[in-house]
Amino acid sequence: MTRRGLMLFVALFASVWWSWVNLTFAVNIMPWLTRRQLAFVMLAAMFALGAIAVAAPEATTERAWLFAAGNTALRIVLLALWISQSWATGGAASRIRVLAYNGVTAGIWLASIWVPQPWNFVLWGAAIVIEVVLLVTSSTSWADRVIANLNVEHLAERFGLLVVIVLGESVLSIVAALDEAWTIEAGLTAALGLAAIALLAWSFFMYGTKAMRDGLEALRAAGDYPAIRDTVGFLPFLVVVGVTAVSGALANAIHDPGEPLPLASGIALCGGIAVFYLTNAIISVRFGRPIGAVLRWAVPALVLTAALGISAALLPAGAVILCAVVVLAVIVGSAELSERRRVAGLR
Repeated sequence: MTRRGLMLFVALFASVWWSWVNLTFAVNIMPWLTRRQLAFVMLAAMFALGAIAVAAPEATTERAWLFAAGNTALRIVLLALWISQSWATGGAASRIRVLAYNGVTAGIWLASIWVPQPWNFVLWGAAIVIEVVLLVTSSTSWADRVIANLNVEHLAERFGLLVVIVLGESVLSIVAALDEAWTIEAGLTAALGLAAIALLAWSFFMYGTKAMRDGLEALRAAGDYPAIRDTVGFLPFLVVVGVTAVSGALANAIHDPGEPLPLASGIALCGGIAVFYLTNAIISVRFGRPIGAVLRWAVPALVLTAALGISAALLPAGAVILCAVVVLAVIVGSAELSERRRVAGLR
């Protein structure tokens, strides 16, 4: 893992994430779709997302055209959905917004197929920026219809499932790295890596999934669409990036447990853990949790992660992963003790 590779991964994954979020959110707030209509939409979207997935490993080289074509196709599907949802009832401004949000951006993605590098990447970024800006600036006009049709259970389940997939991929990458470096030291480091992923999973599933359901329900009741937008469309991306960055660093450590972690891997490990907990803290505040209660676990988690960064610069990779497991165990253990005290106080 290099710093360039890390930045490239984040950029490409942001594009994939944004496409997936758009599809998930659009389907979520259109409960009137029949089973046949939904099946047709999802099949069409699967072909588009499949093209994006196939192209992703070479999206900056020979498969850039396929990556752009997949994004074009997905936006055409979304455009058809939004036209069917609001064209007849919306005014001129609403129709312009619908055409701009997925129609104009579909055209930009399509045009990028014939644009040489690196200008095609500039067009990709411009298309995403247009969609993000339109989403943020038109939040007020769309708030009522979105909140009225929002299915909280579906959103929480979809995002929970995505995290399950990312955690599963992390386990797979650890196993694959161990298969390539079959030594006792690599085996011990792989076991520690699995423990680290398990502790991240514990943090998410013991506290994150229920918090997301309850938080979204509270935001819907309060009519706070901007907070729903942020906690569904933007912030979970950072959670997934954090887990994926940690996974990449673990794989590198397994290959060379006796050597220092490369700088990019050290950044990925410590930065990934920090981003995971910092983002969860921001989401908790956006859900209405008391800031003081959030800071009680967020500050120690970030301080411990900073200390882990020092170990990453001084110790061999295997020892750094052991330190990471200790840090995560302390964070999870502290959260468990706090939760038990809270429950005891309610009795």
